[in-house]
Amino acid sequence: PYKCTVCDYACSTAAYVNRHMRTHTGEKPYKCRECGYCCSTFAAVKTHNRTHTGEKPYLCRICKNSFTESGYLKIHLRTHTGEKLYKCTECDYACSRNGVLKLHMRTHTGETPFVCKICSKSFTQKSNLTQHTRIHTREKK
Repeated sequence: PYKCTVCDYACSTAAYVNRHMRTHTGEKPYKCRECGYCCSTFAAVKTHNRTHTGEKPYLCRICKNSFTESGYLKIHLRTHTGEKLYKCTECDYACSRNGVLKLHMRTHTGETPFVCKICSKSFTQKSNLTQHTRIHTREKK
């Protein structure tokens, strides 16, 4: 019965719609006491605080790796099950994470969004650009 006035979002409580509205307003009322990081939900700042405490409450029952978020554990479990939810529409490639599929798709599209400001060479991944930039700065790892 509760609907967003900006988009098609609908939910069961006014509190949820108020929280959702922050996606449109950009409001970030929750602030980390350690570093000043701001976010839009209490749950997000609580999760962020784990970067400072080192707490990793989500434990893999198979290999005992632990994670700060339940979603990270869920993705990790796919390494044990071999589940590959994300499939390429152009070839037979499949993987367990959406971000990995997006990187793979660049092999088909030729997209290279990360461009060197010095020589204009472009790369498919930010890490490749970072490594390349060291050629110009002569910085070592």
